[in-house]
Amino acid sequence: MTYPRTFSHIGISVTDLDQAVDFYTKTLGWYVIMPPTEIVSDDSAIGVMCDDVFGDGWERFRIAHLATGDRVGVELFEFKKAEKPANNFEYWKTGVFHFCVQDPDVEGLAKKIVANGGKQRMPVREYYPNEKPYRMVYCEDPFGNLIEIYSHSYELTYSAGAYQSDSD
Repeated sequence: MTYPRTFSHIGISVTDLDQAVDFYTKTLGWYVIMPPTEIVSDDSAIGVMCDDVFGDGWERFRIAHLATGDRVGVELFEFKKAEKPANNFEYWKTGVFHFCVQDPDVEGLAKKIVANGGKQRMPVREYYPNEKPYRMVYCEDPFGNLIEIYSHSYELTYSAGAYQSDSD
């Protein structure tokens, strides 16, 4: 039987784990479940599992586990020789290119992201100008990972009939 699964967590690679934990806790209010911890390639259960995922040669990495206000997990990874690519936004390539958070104060959160070392990629835009009060913006964390901010829930933003104008 097919049914909608819930979202458990997302893994995000960063170049400085301690700075990332600080950024996400101070900026987005996410809380730490497991502080930064080093994982090494060995014959432990986690070491073997990481061999399965990463293949040979990964040696070690640092990881921290955070959680959002709606209990979605966020794994932050700092791999050995982590680097921030010059072009972090290759949207035409397969893979996750952003994640989205919801805050009714889109402008305020974008300013907070910038104040804490991130970047605002565009002006705040209205999704349905003069029709619905939905706003959005794309930003980046200090490591180049894209963060989209919605003023309203995903369901409201894309559902037909939500906040229809009085003339409809």
